[in-house]
Amino acid sequence: MTDAADTDAERLAEYQRLFRQALTGRERTPEGIRFRFRAGQGVEAWVRDLAAREKACCAFFAYDITAEGDEVIWDAAVSDNDMARTLLEEFYALPDTVDQGLDGLLERLTGHGLEIIADPGNPVRQVQHTDEQRSSTWYPRHHGGPRHASSHGQIFPARRPSPS
Repeated sequence: MTDAADTDAERLAEYQRLFRQALTGRERTPEGIRFRFRAGQGVEAWVRDLAAREKACCAFFAYDITAEGDEVIWDAAVSDNDMARTLLEEFYALPDTVDQGLDGLLERLTGHGLEIIADPGNPVRQVQHTDEQRSSTWYPRHHGGPRHASSHGQIFPARRPSPS
């Protein structure tokens, strides 16, 4: 499910700090979305580190980080898939919604018709689109990671854990 070294809540708190300290704007691009940050000391490395952790969590996102003058640009895109676009929209809204925490994020995903089915004792997560009863089963690499939305195998193909 995730190779990220942090938890969902820890990563959201990191976004909150980054947005408060350095976010200067955001916009939609033909490919997806763009966040703009002030290129202060350490900001580019901070953005790159957070993007790497996010990519470890959500491999279906495509990220491109560039430094241009006094800005650090974080571009994000997803495949042409309804559920992936829903998650990209939530990512775009994150500067406005990050204060609501993980519970708020999960509630918004539920509002978009995504039901996350998770048993804390079971590493397999299932995501179901409540409108069309589509689902996807996950076989994460380790326990305790974030819950993800997927579209009946189109974003995240089901995979089994690597043998130890």
